[in-house]
Amino acid sequence: MADERIVLCGANAYEQKYYFNKDFDKIPESIKKELHIICVLFTQEVGGIFTIVFEEDGSISLETNADEDDITYDEISSGLLIGEIRRKRQELFESLQLYYRLFIKHEDISALLTGEDE
Repeated sequence: MADERIVLCGANAYEQKYYFNKDFDKIPESIKKELHIICVLFTQEVGGIFTIVFEEDGSISLETNADEDDITYDEISSGLLIGEIRRKRQELFESLQLYYRLFIKHEDISALLTGEDE
């Protein structure tokens, strides 16, 4: 079966670029801006490439990697910063997961709200 992971957004410190998946254009502008800030600040602080990805089940993964020869990339700081982002933005990520499951995967809202799908 094909990999069903979908990149929501990401930033690349090497190319100094930000990417937002146009499939999610209906997400409110304020949330798009918040995601932009999260991604860009992450790569400015740690370096490398940072992406926010929807897993097949609707959960969100925060991923980072770097070029093998990048001596400025701080792997320890990247792990700590991902943990901090997850804690501080937990409500945002929960809302995005619900959005993904409702509007992208077209799951039944009543099952999602009652927790019957788990």
